[in-house]
Amino acid sequence: MAERVHLVGAAEIRAMLGNLSRQRVNVIINSRRFPEPYQELVMGKVWDKRDVEAWIATHRPELTDE
Repeated sequence: MAERVHLVGAAEIRAMLGNLSRQRVNVIINSRRFPEPYQELVMGKVWDKRDVEAWIATHRPELTDE
C-alpha cells in the first residue's frame, strides 16, 4: 500500500508558522531555502506536510513542539 501524503497550502503553512501575515508567508514559501512544492494546482502550490515540518524544525525551531 502506498504511503499517504498529507498536503498543506499557504494558509496551513501560515498557521504552522504562527499566523504570520500572508505577505510574509508568501516571501518564505517563494524563497530558495523553502522546500519545493509537491504539486502546483490551479488553486495554488501544495507541499508535503512532512517537508514543511522538517523546514520549520531547521529554520524556526522555536515553533516545534519538542
